[in-house]
Amino acid sequence: MEAKAIARYIRMSPRKVRLVVDQIRGESVNNAYALLQFSKKAAAEPVGKALRSAVANAQYKAEDQGEFVDVDDLVVTEAYVNEGPTLRRWRAAAMGRAAPIRKRMSHITIVVDTKE
Repeated sequence: MEAKAIARYIRMSPRKVRLVVDQIRGESVNNAYALLQFSKKAAAEPVGKALRSAVANAQYKAEDQGEFVDVDDLVVTEAYVNEGPTLRRWRAAAMGRAAPIRKRMSHITIVVDTKE
């Protein structure tokens, strides 16, 4: 039972979020929850939210088809982060110039599936 969740427009740099997403890829859902719960990274919170959403989507999809899916049998098969739009701001710099500030956003995609 494959299910997917996408968290869009997360106000965090994709480079920082990828550090967390790389840790949970290929793990069982219970291990992924544990890794995210004890991670010091701020990106663990939106990634955990997307993971919970993917698990809920899998349960809903299974219930819709008249099946039962156990959370212990789910594995994070795909997890990746794409770059979202960038907010561009300007900061005053020396000699009357302006320096750009790029506030980046991320799209987090997590796919869970049952063990084979």
